Amino acid sequence: MKKGKSEPEFLQILYLIIFFVLFGLIVYIPHAISNPLHISEKIIVEEEVAESILLSVLLLLNVLIFSLYKKEVARQKDLVIKMKNDNKSIHEKLDDSFRYIGQVNVQIQQIKSIFSSSDRFPKTKNDFKKTLVFYSERIFGIVNIDWVLFRIIESATGRTVSEQFETRHGLPREYPHISNKMILERQSDHSYTTIIESPQDLNITVSCTLPAEKITSEEQIFIQAITNEITMAFIYFNSAYYKETESQPALKNADN
Repeated sequence: MKKGKSEPEFLQILYLIIFFVLFGLIVYIPHAISNPLHISEKIIVEEEVAESILLSVLLLLNVLIFSLYKKEVARQKDLVIKMKNDNKSIHEKLDDSFRYIGQVNVQIQQIKSIFSSSDRFPKTKNDFKKTLVFYSERIFGIVNIDWVLFRIIESATGRTVSEQFETRHGLPREYPHISNKMILERQSDHSYTTIIESPQDLNITVSCTLPAEKITSEEQIFIQAITNEITMAFIYFNSAYYKETESQPALKNADN
């Protein structure tokens, strides 16, 4: 950068020196040539003609040097602009890298919070709802969206077993009308993105729908992990719920 700034200044000084030298020669020529020039016995150049020729040559040199100077200055300015743009591009790339690193760190923290929450397996319907709210908050922390819809569907009948619709900061949002048939048949909608749990040989289908046309591969992996965790939580909750329900008559008979 310093070199780019110093070269135009050097060229300007050099041009001024040459200009004053030529200007001095132009002023000096009329005094230097006081007699006709005898090039040969037959060729004699009159004083006025010799002065005109030399002055013309000096003026042409002056114009030529000025033209070269302007071109070189323009080239140096372009070089300085290019260096500035390259420097700006490097700073922008660094800023993008720092932002990306920050997003990755947030994703890592969110993923840690998911897999370190084994004590959150629900035992009641209220616990299961809190679990879905917890996972929706994790998604809001990693994806820039306004709402998220979790839905658990009975694969054989297409009946909704459970669902949870959450909005960012609890703000009111329009409920998305997405049919269970579309989810079960993996039909895409340009307005939404629906991610389904990995184990697809169960009698239930757990889906997560977002108001986004496209998400990154990292976000895809993150949300896929959440849907799998919800599937595990629902299976645990379902087994615990039915186990408790089935044990109640036995307890009553024992009392009788």
